[in-house]
Amino acid sequence: MISALLLAAAVTVVDGDTIRLGSERIRLLGIDAPEIHGCRQGRICVPGDGEASKRSLAQMMGGGVRVQRVGQDRYGRTLAQVYAGGRNVACEQLRRGQAQYVAKWDNGGLLAAECR
Repeated sequence: MISALLLAAAVTVVDGDTIRLGSERIRLLGIDAPEIHGCRQGRICVPGDGEASKRSLAQMMGGGVRVQRVGQDRYGRTLAQVYAGGRNVACEQLRRGQAQYVAKWDNGGLLAAECR
């Protein structure tokens, strides 16, 4: 696993489960957050307020951010565990009710083990 400490200024929050570091899109491992622009027809989406989920994630991005990359998804995004202020931000999104855990997106249960 490659881990890097980055300044929060380099981080852009895309939505409740995705951030951008420069040109790299990073999907938080093991969670799904509500869609900002609504759920496309034929899809099953996480219920909730996508803007509130995005704001929740953005509030955690102060100071340094540490990224542990674990792979890529089918869209070419980096899958990673992301830490801000010493907290796993995916675990915090779950605790805040701003995302849902998706076991099939949790490579080997890494997130489940951390969120205990």
